[in-house]
Amino acid sequence: MTDWAAIRADFPILSREMNGYPLVYLDSAATSQKPQAVLDAIIDFYSTTNANVHRGAYSLADEATSRYEDARSTVARFIGAQPDEVVFTRGATSAFNTVAYGWALRNVTEDDRILLTIMEHHANIVPWQLVSDLTGCSIEFVGITESGLLDMDDFHRLLDDDVKLVGVSMASNVLGTINPIAEIAEAAHRAGSLVIADAAQAVPHTSVDVYETGADWICFSGHKMLGPTGIGVLWGRPEILEAMEPAEGGGEMISDVRLDGSAWAAVPHKFEAGTPPFAQAVGLKAAIDYLEAIGMDEVERREQELTEYALKSMAGVEGLTVYGPATAEGRVGAISFSLADIHPHDLATILDQRGVAIRAGHHCARPLARTLNVPATARASVYLYNQESDVDALIGALADAKELFSVA
Repeated sequence: MTDWAAIRADFPILSREMNGYPLVYLDSAATSQKPQAVLDAIIDFYSTTNANVHRGAYSLADEATSRYEDARSTVARFIGAQPDEVVFTRGATSAFNTVAYGWALRNVTEDDRILLTIMEHHANIVPWQLVSDLTGCSIEFVGITESGLLDMDDFHRLLDDDVKLVGVSMASNVLGTINPIAEIAEAAHRAGSLVIADAAQAVPHTSVDVYETGADWICFSGHKMLGPTGIGVLWGRPEILEAMEPAEGGGEMISDVRLDGSAWAAVPHKFEAGTPPFAQAVGLKAAIDYLEAIGMDEVERREQELTEYALKSMAGVEGLTVYGPATAEGRVGAISFSLADIHPHDLATILDQRGVAIRAGHHCARPLARTLNVPATARASVYLYNQESDVDALIGALADAKELFSVA
């Protein structure tokens, strides 16, 4: 059995107090905390191996390059891919934009449609709006059911051979809903469309094999999976990456530069213009090593326990409304909610005074908030370092908020 108390002890920030209370961190959907092993790996790299990669003809640069490419191989193994299918980006948002500018602008026309879902993060909406502005293509959105699931009848109704691209989150950062990505990809491919998947809330929490998803591109970020900020991953099918053009130009991504034009480096390097995030890659490798040492099946099982415990506990709070699936089955541990008529920002402020850190706002998903007919929601999200006592602290702080605002 995994010793989850020992796991928690690996995260030094969780020993802090906030406003006189033990820190209860319930905002991992926004960014995860980092275990000591990741912090040590980054400090060690900067202390012993810091040099720019791929360029230096000296031993230190060779070591740095080796660690950078070893990180790429680790990411590839973690998601069931090959190293040359893994592109390092500045984050998931950068990964989406790489596809938008490197593929969509060259392949989507005014006669085409892009099909997204109403539950998408802005990172999987705004780049396609920019593409629409430049190409004249149209964008349509798949709705959700009353229980917070993707409306698959609506998806199949909207999908036809005019759709050039389907964009879908594997798991919603607001509703927690896990979407049937393989079914979506199979239908999209039959219609002649490609599929880009937002895996930022999936890869940190469950085993993901990119080929089993059926998607053509998958985007995720390092900082939501125990890794550092400033690094993300774009995975793409090799034949599609080969056919794409780079979205950024400069050093590192070229094989030759002439006054009359340039030739690109081989995939994946042609998508990594400039100095790459090599120290961040080392930190991401350490994060993956940490997750693999626990086992992603164990991580998923533990989060399901915590999510179920949280949902049952929150169900006992009168006046509280949870958005998304009512049980842990078919969802990740991002739980958005409202409490009576208390504004989510006020609620988050009161909880913070009790040491409980949650998110409040639209969670970079304004279209979904409008669909839910709310200006904002509060969101508590769990990860492997949380405990049932964190949920208990949340419930207690919610009771304090109700008393403060005189909510029956």
